[in-house]
Amino acid sequence: MDFRLNDFLQMNPGFRFEPTDQELMVHYLQPKIQSLPLPYPIPEADVCGSDPWNIPGDSQEERYFLCPVETKYPNGTRTNRTTPSGRWKPTNASKQVVDSENKHLGTKKTFVFYMSKPGSKTDWFMHEYKLANPIQVRV
Repeated sequence: MDFRLNDFLQMNPGFRFEPTDQELMVHYLQPKIQSLPLPYPIPEADVCGSDPWNIPGDSQEERYFLCPVETKYPNGTRTNRTTPSGRWKPTNASKQVVDSENKHLGTKKTFVFYMSKPGSKTDWFMHEYKLANPIQVRV
């Protein structure tokens, strides 16, 4: 059965999409990089370049997106996380994500949205996942 709300695939009643950090890395991020099918569709959205209130879906619920990486400068490696109204600022050091055998899969970083005019911190936050070695992660 297919449930849709605002063009987003919804889970059947009673089911929740609550993957662990490890499951997101192994079953969603790695297959996406390798152009393989995902076990459950995760939409793509420019989360880093969008104001949080303009990101698709129900803002009262946790949402998952695959987001293309845009660099800040043409020849640089820094990711651009500025939006029309502010920026996504990292909160602390990256958390290491490991598999059941304690092998390093990648990192999880938390960001908080800051408004640019008053420079004030908001209640909006997001987690960004990055694979350590995209080719070596087992799917």
